[in-house]
Amino acid sequence: MCRLLAYAGPPIFLDRLLVEPRASLISQSLAAREAKTIVNGDGCGIGWYGERPEAGVYRGISPAWSDANLVSLCRQIRSPLFLAHVRSATYGEVSTANCHPFADGRHLFMHNGQIGGYERLRRGIDALIPDALYPRRRGTSDSEAIFLAALGCGLDDDPVAAIAATLSTIATTVRATGETAPLRFAAVHSDGETFWAYRWANDGLPPSLYWRREGDGIVVASEPCDADTGNWTIVPPASVLVARRDGAPRIVPFELAVAARAAA
Repeated sequence: MCRLLAYAGPPIFLDRLLVEPRASLISQSLAAREAKTIVNGDGCGIGWYGERPEAGVYRGISPAWSDANLVSLCRQIRSPLFLAHVRSATYGEVSTANCHPFADGRHLFMHNGQIGGYERLRRGIDALIPDALYPRRRGTSDSEAIFLAALGCGLDDDPVAAIAATLSTIATTVRATGETAPLRFAAVHSDGETFWAYRWANDGLPPSLYWRREGDGIVVASEPCDADTGNWTIVPPASVLVARRDGAPRIVPFELAVAARAAA
């Protein structure tokens, strides 16, 4: 399983969260504490917002702990909203195209989890991506497929409903094949002003996701990125944490059936 982190609030240098803490995301790439896969060395990436509407992105196949370019960028980039990810590949080879976060204009998306049995279901899952968006498919991962399918379900207009509709359709597709492996989903999507952090699974065992305040901002992560774990609060299962650059976070239920109907 992968590790991820997102921040929204007053602009800070990325290294404040990604490099400096003893249990930073880069440290977690070598020694995660709450993951089945301790080492997350199949690539890394950051996405951030600056003065342009579209996001900046850096992705590479080197492990985060040995990527000097990643560390250099984190020390130089200051942003009010950024996402970061270290990968432990479940599906899809180790390639830049399969590294997170994925970007499309102002949208960024990263994922920790799996579509159970994806290697057997890939053709059907890819069919959920609209024809107009399919040329944007660069990699082979289930995560990118979820992102592009969600774009086709209205991510621009109602992100929560779009993600819910996408997962609901994927779950239906999986059930139709008789596949019993779980669909697990911890993910962050951002449009540059807000990020939505999701924690859900169809077997009731979603990947871990925590949040805490960082000064006047909010940080969410797969696991605490500092030594003081008491400052962190777990995001409840079947929930979405919504955080804006300039506001307090709120947690709302993530009900697939209700949101899917709304999107339809």
